[in-house]
Amino acid sequence: MNIDILTLFPEMFNSIMGESIIGRARNKGIIKINPINIRDFSKNKHNRVDDYPYGGGSGMVLMNQPLFDALKSITQNRKNSRIVYLTPKGKTYNQKIAKVLSNEENLVLLCGHYEGIDQRIIDEWVTDEISIGDYVLTGGELPAMVLIDSIARLIPGVLGKSESFIDESFYSGLLEYPHYTRPSNYKGRKVPEILLSGNHKLIDEWRTKESIRITIERRPDLIAKLFKRDDISMKEKVKLKKMINEVIKISNSKV
Repeated sequence: MNIDILTLFPEMFNSIMGESIIGRARNKGIIKINPINIRDFSKNKHNRVDDYPYGGGSGMVLMNQPLFDALKSITQNRKNSRIVYLTPKGKTYNQKIAKVLSNEENLVLLCGHYEGIDQRIIDEWVTDEISIGDYVLTGGELPAMVLIDSIARLIPGVLGKSESFIDESFYSGLLEYPHYTRPSNYKGRKVPEILLSGNHKLIDEWRTKESIRITIERRPDLIAKLFKRDDISMKEKVKLKKMINEVIKISNSKV
């Protein structure tokens, strides 16, 4: 996958490109990340890329010309590029979108700044407008990093095992269950006995119920979404409903 990033601050991406999973994926040639400075395409003698908005108002707007020329330069050799504009008014990002984007061959991340970008760029070039949450950031650089990290780990060969992401939060639709490691007893705090039993069927059941419990406590909205999914059979939904009732009953008995 090729990921081009249009930004005013390309140096911000140096830290993520060479570290951890993303760094290893780049070294393997699985993903290519190319931060591009929007100012390099400015035709202004001072490399200016912003101007006052028509109609008045506070703040500045990224100009059409530098963005147009930058996008034209990128897409000349990558005709099928998907262009994502990171903006607070975009569609809220989730795991489903991450999965879709991970299948793209060429991805362009456009980092907004100031009051935004000239609407004509959005109308002519942008295929997706995405927000990472209901809050305002200084620019689109941090959201772009979030997308890169979440997308890269879904690309085959990036993680150590192709199944590594399957049980993670939001992939299965439930928040992830608790994890424990050695020692089994640390200053009187013990690992749940079931995890030491070696009975994988019971362990899987415990983990599912723990995921349900945590999801009910922290994100009950995700439970309702599970029953609306087409990729979960009716039989599985009935089983899930039974486990949810069991978890609720146990939780109520502890109150």
